[in-house]
Amino acid sequence: MRAVKKARKLIETDPGNQTAQTLSRLVLALESETPFQLADLYKLGYEDFELALAVIGEWRLDRYYTSKAVLLDLSMQVEQNNAQVATETPAATAPM
Repeated sequence: MRAVKKARKLIETDPGNQTAQTLSRLVLALESETPFQLADLYKLGYEDFELALAVIGEWRLDRYYTSKAVLLDLSMQVEQNNAQVATETPAATAPM
């Protein structure tokens, strides 16, 4: 199975998981050509680290592969959800 597809399945299964969030940020950085903290990859377990490296390799080889679009869309949804939760959390925990 292609790494992009494995990453998509991992993110779909548990988008709140730290590994899923790291992979989502990686995908968004690859697509937007923005910086990504490599130290985040070192925090992954060995198999997830290898998956991240494989995603990078596939991304470089086929930048316009259709599975990538699905993974990118899912990764954007995860990041938007995280941003929404982050903006809602302080209001919910503010003292009265």
